[in-house]
Amino acid sequence: MKEVMLYTDGACSGNPGPGGWGSILFFGVHQKEISGGEKHTTNNRMEIQAVIEGLKLLKEPCKVTVYSDSAYVVNCFQKGWINGWLRNGWKNSKNQPVENQELWKELWALMNTHKVDYVKVKGHSDNKWNNRCDELAREAIRRM
Repeated sequence: MKEVMLYTDGACSGNPGPGGWGSILFFGVHQKEISGGEKHTTNNRMEIQAVIEGLKLLKEPCKVTVYSDSAYVVNCFQKGWINGWLRNGWKNSKNQPVENQELWKELWALMNTHKVDYVKVKGHSDNKWNNRCDELAREAIRRM
């Protein structure tokens, strides 16, 4: 399998409010930046969307390392929340429907194509690529 690095970030101006996401894919010497947004959304939705959009660009199954500053996204997989949601019919530990369920389902389907690992990075610090993803997300908000 090809090995890909995917940096992602989401941003929102107000929460909810206009939101944007940014992703950067790295494969060998190649690098691709993408971004987008929605007029009315939440930061958590944009964090998930950034990962989805990055994975959607891959043309074949890959080994992907996702770098995100979102505890919401990273913990879903590192702490096994997804397993509980699947087991409980997309209900959380309080027996309530999982928020952003349609995005989680789309991400889960993409993850079944690829081998994906998640790495938590500190947001708004000295991580060059996380900072660039934040810029892309904020630029997407300004374009709306």
